[in-house]
Amino acid sequence: MLDAAARRVLDAPLARAAAALDRPWLSPDRLTALGLVLGLGSAVAAGLQAWALALALWLVSRLADGLDGPLARRRRADGRAEDAGSGGFFDITADFCVYGSTVAGVAIGVTSAYGAPWQPFLAVLLAYYVNGTAFLAFSSIAERSGRQLDDGRSLSFLGGLAEGTETIVVHALWLLLPAVAWQLAWGWAAVVAVGAAHRMWVGYRSLR
Repeated sequence: MLDAAARRVLDAPLARAAAALDRPWLSPDRLTALGLVLGLGSAVAAGLQAWALALALWLVSRLADGLDGPLARRRRADGRAEDAGSGGFFDITADFCVYGSTVAGVAIGVTSAYGAPWQPFLAVLLAYYVNGTAFLAFSSIAERSGRQLDDGRSLSFLGGLAEGTETIVVHALWLLLPAVAWQLAWGWAAVVAVGAAHRMWVGYRSLR
């Protein structure tokens, strides 16, 4: 829901940062890999209840994830395209790895530290699974049928209630407020589930 507004605010600063980082040795894929490693590190830190470290790693991980796309687009615009889709594939795969592992890491951390229930985090993972299936299936079929949505990203994304911006904020809140993370997780699971149902309906209608 907030991704479009966030892109309007952040596109220019991220493009400037990508220009500053544009060096031969730093590829978009390496930025994606950095975001993946830092995100997995955040999950491990959360599992060990090192909440401040987990939050810092999470935010830097998402910054790296936000910079790989602008750097790739900058190089394509200059005729320096380095792949024919592998970067976009790596990026979305890395995102799913990071999102899933951080949910698991927070669940382990809060159940160990506060005796919190694990079920809300399982509900979040289930909602992520359905939501991800809906938008990835839509992207694939829309591309094949020539009805893709082109907003400059590698995949056709159906907008919805729960997008990347909201995910970053909610995961950060879990790390800032671990004592109430499981209550937040119930609410977030419900939001993602509603967003997934909406994407399923809109995607089905769009492809008819």
